[in-house]
Amino acid sequence: MKDTIKTIANNKKAYHEYFILEEYEAGIELFGTEVKSLRLGQCSIKESWINIHEGEVFVNGMHVNTYEKGNIFNNDPLRVRKLLLHRSEIRKLNSKLQEKGLTLIPLSVYFRGSLVKVRVGLCKGKKLYDKSEALAKKDQKRDVERAMKERY
Repeated sequence: MKDTIKTIANNKKAYHEYFILEEYEAGIELFGTEVKSLRLGQCSIKESWINIHEGEVFVNGMHVNTYEKGNIFNNDPLRVRKLLLHRSEIRKLNSKLQEKGLTLIPLSVYFRGSLVKVRVGLCKGKKLYDKSEALAKKDQKRDVERAMKERY
């Protein structure tokens, strides 16, 4: 059976603010009510970031709404959550983060089958002129597509 992928949250802001150099897929450590909340699509990763502390990877600022039907088992929506990566990947990422200007950003959260996964990007920040250049290219591409559509 083929793995079905259902996207829960995308971080569109990351693509505007950063150059994505590499991407990794990581699992995430969640509680039961958080998974139920994610199944309802109640997640935001716009203001989140990832750091490595003592050989473990954590995502900060990821907002998972509290589950409405939960009771005392609901957790803090902004709690720090552990990401699950292989030790070799963590070492590789940690050495790359020592370089100036590189950071880890969650790009998307999705279900792969029944498992919750986070796509992590190793990113380098864009300068202001890079952002305006990217917007100009996007506008040009849109204009070309619009002209082709009108023509045919």
